[in-house]
Amino acid sequence: MERFRPAHQSLLSPLCGALLSASLACSGDDVSDSGETTGTTGTNSSETASTSASASASASGSGSASATGSTTTSSTATASASASASAGDTEDTSTTGDDRILVPVGHTRELRGAWVASVFNINFPSEPGLSAAAQEEELLDILDTMESAGLNAAFLQVRPESDALYPSELEPWSRSLTGTQGEDPGWDPLEVAIDEAHARGIELHAWLNPYRAKASLGSELAPPHVALAYPEHAHPYGNYLWMDPGATEVQDHLLAVIDDLVTRYDIDGIHFDDYFYPYPTDDPFPDGLTWGAYQDGGGELSRSDWRRRNVDTMVEAVGELVAELRPEVRFGISPFGIYRPGIPEGISGFDQYEGLYADPIKWIDAGWLDYLAPQLYWPTTYPKQAYDVLVSWWAGATSGGRHIFAGNYLSKLGSGPEWSLDEFLTQIELTRAQSEAGARGNIYFSVEPILSDWGGFAGILGDDLYAEPALTPAIAAAVSDVVAPPELSLDAGVVSLSHDAADSLRAYSIYFSDGDAWVLDRLVPAAEATTTLTQGTWAIAAAAKTGVESLGVVIDVP
Repeated sequence: MERFRPAHQSLLSPLCGALLSASLACSGDDVSDSGETTGTTGTNSSETASTSASASASASGSGSASATGSTTTSSTATASASASASAGDTEDTSTTGDDRILVPVGHTRELRGAWVASVFNINFPSEPGLSAAAQEEELLDILDTMESAGLNAAFLQVRPESDALYPSELEPWSRSLTGTQGEDPGWDPLEVAIDEAHARGIELHAWLNPYRAKASLGSELAPPHVALAYPEHAHPYGNYLWMDPGATEVQDHLLAVIDDLVTRYDIDGIHFDDYFYPYPTDDPFPDGLTWGAYQDGGGELSRSDWRRRNVDTMVEAVGELVAELRPEVRFGISPFGIYRPGIPEGISGFDQYEGLYADPIKWIDAGWLDYLAPQLYWPTTYPKQAYDVLVSWWAGATSGGRHIFAGNYLSKLGSGPEWSLDEFLTQIELTRAQSEAGARGNIYFSVEPILSDWGGFAGILGDDLYAEPALTPAIAAAVSDVVAPPELSLDAGVVSLSHDAADSLRAYSIYFSDGDAWVLDRLVPAAEATTTLTQGTWAIAAAAKTGVESLGVVIDVP
């Protein structure tokens, strides 16, 4: 079943569907030079990557503009919004009964992310047992550095070992915080991370490991850990303790954890990495209990197909749950970077389909996910795992307007001649070259080289590649939503920003008039009430948490 995301009724302008061209104002992603937005096609393509709309705006001549949820018209929808505002007043603009001018706006969308790992204290916190104040200071330093580098998405590992970086009645506190699983660290890292990330214009995605119960067999478990609740489904394997993906109790527990997270926290995404069934060792995975029960019940699948079905069932259930609870939350997975050996031709390596029982192409085609972030952890110089070949293939494998965000092994920067600074800059450009096909950003593992500015990489991002702000791409299932424009008032160059559905917004996008185009100047977090504008003509739009933007309200600053 494909994910169904109901429209955000609180964001819809009244009668907008009847009077406003959906392709012009409802998708809210990149806007083409004609002023029309490109939605999803259901084919192997993505939204256009044009930088801005070529929308000729006529200043209203008023020192203020007030946006309400009133009906709008456009050059492609000739219905009159009111007796005082006729359609087509200025090409590619809209007017309303309160004499404001509305214009289509848009910019190149790109996800610019980094993984922040907590397992083994890879990134956060730097070591267990720090005081709450010291841990919070580290977290804020991470977010500050990400903001300076121009990143707009943090993938924080909040469930490294079926434990939690937040207070939970379902799982114990993570040992990464205090050194002892189950021990209260004295604060809520996830809550602080969300609030502080959003204040910096950064999305906060909750990164979970669905089945890993211990990252090291020698560690101790604390209640209410899932492995203590269901010991018959907790299996030592290699150096791990692993929950059986074929156990209904394990699947139900995972869904309960995700339900709790999505319901209680204002996260922007649920994210899994590449661990489903564990990477194989010389020994078979000991799931004989659930496999035997399946066979006793008349099951006819092979063991490999049965394991894949177990993972498929979980992915589908999580996708449906997230979409039902909060359609604005993005659900995605970062699979191993090779789908199968020989796909595409000339590529060789580990077979995740048979080794991890993961079928990411099925998941994206079925609409269970909003994106894939394949871990393309090889340089362009490795012909059997060539980055350029792989990113092109993955981008072309998307469907339904969903996205590929390439995973980059930034922690290898400087480790050898093949992992030079130029290599990673090339990988970013190769990803961007596939934007029309579906690749719309990069996620770096891990955040540490950005924090320490290895090789000057973070500086190059902030000063050059990510110098211009960008929203992440709109969720594919939401591109037909219509977002009401914001309400504005101007006082001596200070614009007050508000919206009837402010809790459903991510940001206000501020565009300036540059000839015949609207160019994005800044993104103002939704919680901020004001912004300062210099003399000129501006357009301000509301950006929903789905990534969909409203029409821009034109405001002239004398």
